[in-house]
Amino acid sequence: MNKKLIFVFLFLIFAFSEMSYAQLFPNLGGQRTGTTSLQFLKIGTSARATGMGESFVAVSDDITSLHYNPSGLVAFKNNGFTASYTQWFVDTKLANFGGVYHFGGNNAIGINVTSLQTEDMKVTTEYQPTGTGEFFRFSDLSIGLSFARQMTEQFSFGATIKYVREDLGELKIQGILGDLATSYRTGLGTSRFGIMISNFGGQLNPTGDVTLVNGNTVSSFQKFPPPTSFQLGFAMEPIMNKENRLTTSIQLNSPTDNAENLNFGLEYAYKEFLFFRGGYKLNVDSENFSAGVGVKTVISFAHANLDYSLANYKELGISHRFSLNILFPNFK
Repeated sequence: MNKKLIFVFLFLIFAFSEMSYAQLFPNLGGQRTGTTSLQFLKIGTSARATGMGESFVAVSDDITSLHYNPSGLVAFKNNGFTASYTQWFVDTKLANFGGVYHFGGNNAIGINVTSLQTEDMKVTTEYQPTGTGEFFRFSDLSIGLSFARQMTEQFSFGATIKYVREDLGELKIQGILGDLATSYRTGLGTSRFGIMISNFGGQLNPTGDVTLVNGNTVSSFQKFPPPTSFQLGFAMEPIMNKENRLTTSIQLNSPTDNAENLNFGLEYAYKEFLFFRGGYKLNVDSENFSAGVGVKTVISFAHANLDYSLANYKELGISHRFSLNILFPNFK
C-alpha cells in the first residue's frame, strides 16, 4: 500500500475525531432532536450501505447511490434496477425500488421510490380507549428523480429532486425536497471524497381537519423543516488485487436535528464474489454497530448482487435488511 495513502487515511481519522469531540459533538446537539419532520427519509435502504455503518457517501459506486450519493451513478456503466426490504420496528416495513439508465457516455438518470407503512391501527379516544371501531394507517412515500454527470475523470456531480408525502389518519404532509452531491478522486491510489447535502427544502406543515373529543375542529398546524443533513466522506482501498479487496471509509454527518456524528465502514470482497461488511456509528444515541454479507452472481445475461445486513439499535433491537441489485450489459 502506498505510504502516502496510509498517511492520508490516518490523518483524516485523527482530524475527524479531534474535530468531532472538540467542536462537533457538543452535548447541546441533543436539544435539536425532534425538530424536523419526515423522519423516514433518514432510514437506510441499502443492505450493503447499512452493513458498512452507512459510511457510504464516498463509497457510492453502485445503483444504491440513488439514495446515498447520486453522483455515484456514473461510477458504473450498466443499466439496471434495485429493490430492498427492511423489517423495521413496531410492525412497520420499509420498501425501496429504483432504476438507473446511462446515456451520452457520461450521464445517468434514475428513479427511486421508498415507502414506509404500518399495519392498520385502532382509533382510540379518551372515552373509548379500546377503540371506536374505526382504523387508521400511518404511511410515508418518497419518489425521487436523479441525474448524474461525469464532469472530468476525477470529478462527478449528482442531484435528486423528490416528492415526499406522509399520511397519518386525516392529516397529510407533502412537499418537494432535493439532494446535491459530488464525488472526487484524489489521484492517490483509489482514495476519493464524497460530499452530499440531503433532504433540503422549505418547511412543511400538515393539512387536513382533526375533530377533537369536545367536537371542535382543528385545521391549522405548526410548520417543521425537513431532516436536512450534510455528509462528508473519505474512502480508499488499502488492499486491492485480483483476489482480495478491502474498502475502508469514514464519514462525518452534520444533521439539522441532532449532534454531529461519525460513521466507520469496512467491506472485504473475495474475487468480487463474496462480501463481508462491518460498520460502527459514533455519537449516535440510538445506534452503534452493524454487519452484513453479500454475494454476486450471474443470472442469465444479468449480474445480480444479493445483500443482507443487520444493525443494532440498542433499546429497539436489531433491524434486518435485504437488497437485490441487478445490472444488465449495455448493448451498442
